[in-house]
Amino acid sequence: MAEEREGFEALAMRPYADVLIVGGGINGLATFRDLAMQGVDVALAERSDFVSGASAASSHMIHGGIRYLENGEFRLVHEAVTERNGLLRLAPHYVRALQTTIPIFSTFSGVLSAPLRFLRHGSGTHTARGAALIKIGLIIYDSFSRGGAIPGAARVPRHTFHGRRRSLQQLPHLNPEVKYTATYWDASLHDPERLAIDVLRDGLAAGRDRARAASYTAAVGVDDGRVVLRDQRTGAETPFAASVVVNASGPWTDLTNLAFGEPTAHMGGTKGSHIVLDHPELLAATGGRELFFEHKDGRIVLIYPLKGRVLVGTTDLEHDMRDPIVCTEAEVDYFIDLIGHVLPDITVDRRRIVYRFSGVRPLPGHGDLAPGFVSRDYRIESAPLGRALTPDPPGTIVLSLVGGKWTTFRASAERLADEVLELLALPRRRSTKGVPIGGGRGYPTTERARRQWIDAHGKGLALARVATLLDRYGTVAAEVVAAIADDPDDAALTTVPGYSTAELRHLARTEHVVHLDDVLMRRTSLAFIGAVTADSALEVAEAIAPVMGWDATACRSEADRALAKVHAADPTWTAAPSSSRTASR
Repeated sequence: MAEEREGFEALAMRPYADVLIVGGGINGLATFRDLAMQGVDVALAERSDFVSGASAASSHMIHGGIRYLENGEFRLVHEAVTERNGLLRLAPHYVRALQTTIPIFSTFSGVLSAPLRFLRHGSGTHTARGAALIKIGLIIYDSFSRGGAIPGAARVPRHTFHGRRRSLQQLPHLNPEVKYTATYWDASLHDPERLAIDVLRDGLAAGRDRARAASYTAAVGVDDGRVVLRDQRTGAETPFAASVVVNASGPWTDLTNLAFGEPTAHMGGTKGSHIVLDHPELLAATGGRELFFEHKDGRIVLIYPLKGRVLVGTTDLEHDMRDPIVCTEAEVDYFIDLIGHVLPDITVDRRRIVYRFSGVRPLPGHGDLAPGFVSRDYRIESAPLGRALTPDPPGTIVLSLVGGKWTTFRASAERLADEVLELLALPRRRSTKGVPIGGGRGYPTTERARRQWIDAHGKGLALARVATLLDRYGTVAAEVVAAIADDPDDAALTTVPGYSTAELRHLARTEHVVHLDDVLMRRTSLAFIGAVTADSALEVAEAIAPVMGWDATACRSEADRALAKVHAADPTWTAAPSSSRTASR
């Protein structure tokens, strides 16, 4: 077990707090950070690894949601572009400006049907969105983008429109039937899981001994007015008392409330899948920008260059949370088809896929409403804990977050924290608005400042290595560099040469790692780029074994588990024979 890790034991040793947050996705973690900054005694329990559920299945974007204008969600779009502009400044190590191009195949299509589509909530015959309609949307979007930034935040350029000739000059592989392209700026989220770990780290630092977080700890019931927490590794249980419980379990919110004795039907999340391709020709065809467009069925989809790979997504399908969450072969066919729709001379097949992932959006219940028209906004529901279990429930209140998305995590956490503070009759000490996150604090944003930072923090490491670590962790890289410099046994990995043993041991020691897949899928991008094999999984397991206390058998077991987790969204995957490597321990 890694050192310096909060876990079930920390909650069991002191089984009470003012607030218990259930759910360690980005919304739960951001609420944890906000409350810790107010000095609140707060605990968080996550049933698996931190940020391993819906928050780990995003499209890796921080965006205002231009398409939500069509739903009439002007408040959400305004808030989202404001938060996006803020994150460009507060988390520049992971949130970066992203040039986005919309290929358009008609001029006036959709202008008359758009109001009807809004009134009918997406029912009826689909009509493509033409240039005029998209132009109107981008004008509104620009007004929000430039006017909604918090003081001092980064601003983004206005959109541009080009005709066929100029569009094909800029992107020669585009479908030659394109009539226009519209280009605007949003933001990319290069490492969602690492940003979430930064949020957690900030919360723990702000709260010190009054802020505790436990992964692999599930909320499974209620006992005498207290939430029963279960250690997912040992099966041990403890009742935990809190004045307020925040249910931030995303698409599992109704299932969590059921365990609390409060059946609810708040959620109606839809499944979204993605594939990642190792395809240099497709990568070059994007011109370094995201292609964001309407597919033939009206679904808004994307082709997005990231980390030397190409991310393609996403679907929007109804899903029962009791069923496995996988990227089906039909969805893969859909992705290949959409690439052919917009880049017809690029050949893509399944052999290029290096990773699949799938998740369920934490959307509100929506009845017969078409998935694309379900609100992406959020709300907070309140109920007494255990109301259905006893005629005289205790005074504990459960606040359930319904909805929410990556872009607005700080704002939704602030709203949740404000409601908690009101219930506790406590004042807000400070706002999280304008507070840098993790490795974004002091991050050098000019080339000169970057060189100065690298020179000042090198500690004898090669400058190229320090530069890589700065890109990977932001200014938190200073701690990683120090750990590497202090480890006499540091060595480059043979299967993933971009990492070293001391770097991985530092992550295992300081970032709440319990299983190998935590490292491969969420503390690094190895799974995303397709670098996880039987050999690399075992080599990484061996590298962190001294910290985790694993022997050779445990390393093999963890490697097998990690491979299954990495391929969990791929229904065609079958376990290969054990690695040819021999565990060294």
